[in-house]
Amino acid sequence: MTVELSCGLPPGPAFGDLAVLAEKLGYARVWIFDSAPLWEDPFVHLALAAERTSRIGLGTAVLIPSERSEMAMASAIAAIARLSGGRFRACFGTGATARRTMGRRPLTLRALEEYVAAVRGLLAGETVTIEDQPARMLHAEGLAAPRPIDAEIWLSAFGPRAIELAARIADGIVGQSVHPALPMATMRAGTVLEPGEDRGAQRVGEAVGPWQVVAFHEAYAIGGAAAVDAMPGGQEWREALERLAPEGERHLLAYEGHVTHVTERDLPLVGYDHGFPTLIGEADEIRDGLEQLGERGVREVIYTPSGPDVARELRTFSAAARR
Repeated sequence: MTVELSCGLPPGPAFGDLAVLAEKLGYARVWIFDSAPLWEDPFVHLALAAERTSRIGLGTAVLIPSERSEMAMASAIAAIARLSGGRFRACFGTGATARRTMGRRPLTLRALEEYVAAVRGLLAGETVTIEDQPARMLHAEGLAAPRPIDAEIWLSAFGPRAIELAARIADGIVGQSVHPALPMATMRAGTVLEPGEDRGAQRVGEAVGPWQVVAFHEAYAIGGAAAVDAMPGGQEWREALERLAPEGERHLLAYEGHVTHVTERDLPLVGYDHGFPTLIGEADEIRDGLEQLGERGVREVIYTPSGPDVARELRTFSAAARR
């Protein structure tokens, strides 16, 4: 099975230029992250990218219900669907990272289901119930695309309950397990090695390090001291963090640089095999890794480049995939 190659990027000043580059390089879709405490508003950057591109698909990985009301979300989706000429895919999740950066738990799957159902209904032109009151998109002719608005709705689904929920309310999933009925995309960080380049080279650490330290951020936020101390280098990392803030404010530090930068505190953790799934190797190894994912039934791989030269990562990964 041929796997589509897409890319995932944070919303920020470089997003538009990188989206244009991704289109030129042949990526199928560019997905944008959504975490208000970490990055700028994704819909602003999606609108700019929609105006500057003509072919590449646009997606969100992933939208967080608690960051926008159902009506605000539906209106934003309608705008990007119109601006992109139907190239937009909206993927939702429970907000694990976005909410933990503010000291909150992720939303429940029931809350996610109710929210997505309301947004889907609004986009279809239906009257839905929001906060015990009927609501409907009232945009007059010429102020938005007429309803129903065609936009795919996907879910971030990693556990069995989320996968089961997706079968009821979604058109596809982003996750790690192939869905029995829905198309599935999965994320992979990584970098293409230059011929003879060592995996332990400084450039490699800079390119993939932001994703390699994710497991430490998550372990501390979810399991606390005991969980992160059990990981190589975890205790030293935690103690350095805890010296900088009182207990009630440590969640403000745990996710610094999340998936984009390696902080000085995170630097000793780079290279440990506890991070995000990665594809690291020379061009033939990257291509083989993508083919293996396709054989497993993965429909789309979302490559998530990071480090100081994201444009280089996009170019070399695309070239490796095509060889």
